[in-house]
Amino acid sequence: MKQAQYHALIVDDEPDIRELLELTLTRMGVACEGAETLEEARDHLNRSDFNLCLADMRLPDGSGIELVRHIQQHRPELPVAVITAHGNMSLAIEALKAGAFDFVNKPVELATLRELVSTALKMGRRDEAPNPTSPSGRQLLGESEVIRTIRATINKLARSQAPIYISGESGTGKELIARLIHENGPRADKPFVPVNCGAIPADLMESELFGYCKGSFTGATHDKPGLFQAAQGGTLFLDELADLPLAMQVKLLRAIQEKAIRPLGAQKEVHIDVRILSATHQDLATLVREGRFREDLFYRINVIQLQAPTLRERPEDIPILVEHILERLAGELGVEPLQLDDSAREALGSYAFPGNVRELENILERAVTLCEQATIGEELLQLPEGVPVASSEVGGGDFELESYLMEIERKIILNALEETRFNKTAAAKRLGLSFRSLRYRLKKLDIE
Repeated sequence: MKQAQYHALIVDDEPDIRELLELTLTRMGVACEGAETLEEARDHLNRSDFNLCLADMRLPDGSGIELVRHIQQHRPELPVAVITAHGNMSLAIEALKAGAFDFVNKPVELATLRELVSTALKMGRRDEAPNPTSPSGRQLLGESEVIRTIRATINKLARSQAPIYISGESGTGKELIARLIHENGPRADKPFVPVNCGAIPADLMESELFGYCKGSFTGATHDKPGLFQAAQGGTLFLDELADLPLAMQVKLLRAIQEKAIRPLGAQKEVHIDVRILSATHQDLATLVREGRFREDLFYRINVIQLQAPTLRERPEDIPILVEHILERLAGELGVEPLQLDDSAREALGSYAFPGNVRELENILERAVTLCEQATIGEELLQLPEGVPVASSEVGGGDFELESYLMEIERKIILNALEETRFNKTAAAKRLGLSFRSLRYRLKKLDIE
């Protein structure tokens, strides 16, 4: 038996459950204290320090959610997981929203419990690091208030295992935010697997996500693990989630709730230990109302929502981003970093950036390629004509943001279509969209 290095509080009024949990954790090197009620649990928390708390959802004098809120208020660094009745996802989601680290269903599967405990204990070790930053060196650049808030939120969300839905326009850095959440959390040493749901053909979606067994269909000459299995122990990032077909949404919901998948042709389900992060530039709430996205899946992945800010919301960060991008490009080319002249800086400062940071990167990359001097002038930026500039009109009296953005989107899409001689596939590639996403936009904007 391992010598106890950690200390856990187990709160459950069923002696058999407490004994099972204590036995399992003790074998993992975790010393345990037990409590039967909320009152006893609070007393233990006042007297001792713990690395983990496991609490049943139903207690004689209250609920596990009350304990979660108490810990969030008095011991926010302590990860607490709740034990719920099988299939009661609404309570599990409520607990996650209250600040629970994770949940486990009854009857408790020991493999799932061990994974949960291991992940929770890693959080404590990361908290001891003097300056926990992304191991890859990735960072969310900027000193605006909105970016400072996002960075603080990322550090907080990295401690949880709750599903997170990252919303925001194209080019705002949703995947970067997802990677930072992963890299600053206890799963940082496991895979981060990004999936663009709009880039996978509908008829291949199930086999790509869940894998398949040899002989399950014509051409299946060997077993192939899916992307869920590739992310085992780590994080699966589902980008452009709105592009998932409705039939796949049902299967994804089951995989998330049951923490298990069934590869095509398999007789048994495969247990998965994966944190789900998702994102889309579309308005999922609107798609739910229109019947194009399942409401139950929306509430399951939208336990916590994080809005990626547009570049229009943080114009003061543009000079910082420009300097960083120009330095990166210079490093890739092996030359000294170029500078912007006054006209170029002024032009970028007043431009609306409908494509956000990704558009800024593309503008500067093109300018660096074309530049033959030490400085970049406004003419080399080649900012699209007809795109409204960022000015005081935004947010003015009768200004309508939605109409403004739709007009920008219309002009950019029409420009891409004209440049590709109305080849929709080529236009979608130029815009960095899936063909399905472009088709949706054409219909939304009534472009024939």
